[in-house]
Parts: sequence; C-alpha cells; structure tokens
Amino acid sequence: MISVLAIITAKPGQRDKLLAEVRGNLAAVHAEKGCIEYAPVVDAPGLGSIATPIGPDGFVMIEKWETLDDLKAHAVAPHMAAYAARTKDLVASRVIHVLSPA
Repeated sequence: MISVLAIITAKPGQRDKLLAEVRGNLAAVHAEKGCIEYAPVVDAPGLGSIATPIGPDGFVMIEKWETLDDLKAHAVAPHMAAYAARTKDLVASRVIHVLSPA
C-alpha cells in the first residue's frame, strides 16, 4: 500500500473555493483502480498547543492507494488534469509526501 499526504495551501481567502473543487472531484477519484482512501481534512478545532495547525488557508489530502502504479495512473488521469486546470489560480503551494509502510 502507498500513502500520500498532500499539504495544500490555497491563496488567501480561496480555501473554500478550492475545497469545493476537491469535493467535486471525489467521486471520480474514488472510482479509480486502487483507490483506498482520498479525503481532504482541515485543522480540528480546540486543540491548542498539542497540534501544529495547517492554518486557515491550508488543508491536507490523505490518500491511500493499493500500488504505486495506481498512484501514478491517478496522477495522469484526465479528471485530475481538468481539476489542475480549474484550480491552478487558487493554489499558493503544494507539498506532496509519498510514503510506504515502515
């Protein structure tokens, strides 16, 4: 299994619009071969100093794929290219960690 943590920061004030695009793409991604999990998450409220916040413009995509080939196919899927084109002006930064079990 391959896990992915994609830390995405929207341009100021654009997170809700970006998350709406993410949510609109979820069904297509969930239907992909090998997709185990693909979900956006934001900071949980009220944790104080026990957590490092992503911040008001950020979110994390938590992904799990059966194989590395499934992840590679996801990266070049037509719906992902369309999503990237729709969201390119909303994203300030993106850091993607691809991980395997320890």
